[in-house]
Amino acid sequence: MAKPVVLIAEELSPATVEALGPDFDVRNVDGTDRPALLAALADANAILVRSATKVDAEAIAAAPHLQVVARAGVGLDNVDIKAATAAGVMVVNAPTSNIISAAELTVGHILSLARHIPAAHASLSQGAWQRSAYTGVELYEKTVGIIGLGRIGALITARLQAFGVSVIAYDPYVTPARAQQLGVELVSLEDLLRRSDFVTIHMPKTPETVGMISDDQLALMKPTAFVVNVARGGLIDEAALRRALTANTIAGAGLDVFVTEPPTDDALTALPNVVVTPHLGASTDEAQEKAGVSVAKSVRLALGGELVPDAVNVAGGVIDPYVRPGIPLVEQLGQVFASLADTSITSVDVEVHGELAGFDVSVLRLAALKGIFTNIVSEQVSYVNAPLLAEQRGITVRLITDPATAEYRNVLTIRGAQSDGPAISVSGTLTGPKQVAKLVEVNGYDIEVPLAQHHVVMVYTDRPGIVAVYGKEFGDAGINIAAMQIARRAAGGQALSVLTVDSPVPSPILERVRAAIDAESLREIDITL
Repeated sequence: MAKPVVLIAEELSPATVEALGPDFDVRNVDGTDRPALLAALADANAILVRSATKVDAEAIAAAPHLQVVARAGVGLDNVDIKAATAAGVMVVNAPTSNIISAAELTVGHILSLARHIPAAHASLSQGAWQRSAYTGVELYEKTVGIIGLGRIGALITARLQAFGVSVIAYDPYVTPARAQQLGVELVSLEDLLRRSDFVTIHMPKTPETVGMISDDQLALMKPTAFVVNVARGGLIDEAALRRALTANTIAGAGLDVFVTEPPTDDALTALPNVVVTPHLGASTDEAQEKAGVSVAKSVRLALGGELVPDAVNVAGGVIDPYVRPGIPLVEQLGQVFASLADTSITSVDVEVHGELAGFDVSVLRLAALKGIFTNIVSEQVSYVNAPLLAEQRGITVRLITDPATAEYRNVLTIRGAQSDGPAISVSGTLTGPKQVAKLVEVNGYDIEVPLAQHHVVMVYTDRPGIVAVYGKEFGDAGINIAAMQIARRAAGGQALSVLTVDSPVPSPILERVRAAIDAESLREIDITL
């Protein structure tokens, strides 16, 4: 029997090929040579790339035997995940390969800003000797504020504490117990910005976090403070940052990532109080080797029919066909669950009710955690690191199975506690021949709503006229309500409405509706389907 063909489209470390082992026909092609790439894909079972090779819909269509695309790195901008999924092709990457490199680069930017290292080097290399012009500051006894206390944030904390700094952090999804374990004080974002001498941001890039540091936030910072971003371009509003730097509202900035890469002009990068690097977060020999070895192992698993921990579009692996449809459902329920949380989550129960309880459903626990963390951490979340993310945050997780269920053949429930707030629960099921994913319970209210990309969930006192209020607000804003369901326990008591809308709802509109109906809670829930 012929060996599976593994195509290496870019230069990878020898350790990558070694990790693949002798069971494959390993071939090489220049991924930037489009005709050669398309020809080589004709009989490939797997392809390994870095960032230069475009694995788009055309490339996937040219590869009828392709089972897995492996990106030796974190970002997947060069892989068409939607086209791969439609073709049944697994996409894997190496989500934790660069976390040490990114943490160390962050510390490098902080030191460079504190001691003017790049500017002093440039001056001396041009023959000048200007010691007094580059007088810096010590890190000792300074306050460093970390926005996003995930794995990278924790690594930065450990490294900076050796300098004798105080570390404070803003992360609404980290428990006080976890922060105490790290020796970090949890504070509000506003308090962090006011108190910090150095601010570094490590958040995922989502609609909510884009531009989260803008004019108002920069105005809270000390005029002697510095801000660093090696996470994602756009988390800091670049125009606002330029205004703050030129007005000396803050002392300086260190940037490794930008909205457009490479930047199209030097309005920000040429400022004298900015230290810039060309997206070097993962650019170390060690990170590249870790990435290559990691995806080589994933390729072996994928071509062997095993569970692939770092698959970003499908779970893969030896999973019963009856269980497999529950994986995307429970991931989506995890996203809903996380969106309903007001404070940090302390415990999570993943409950499987019905016929599914008779199968190995351990993958559903992983999928639930993956969904919960998808939009609240800066790291790429996968089936392998989701439990670790929970452990790092001090979240206890249980999988509970029960063959009994009242109304549906199977029901999946995620139930959890918050550090300061009521318990949360969401339940879902798959109905009909088409296995339509539906939300069937939220915090004890029984509903039946097909899961969609955008929902609005509100709780208020049941009374006449409420629907007219939010209907008019959304209508005036051009937001179409595609579906709606209201649940209540008693007339005149608390009611829960779940709306399905065709587009995101701007925050000002949500706030107006909240005030107009005196809602106990109201929030938009965006789901990655």
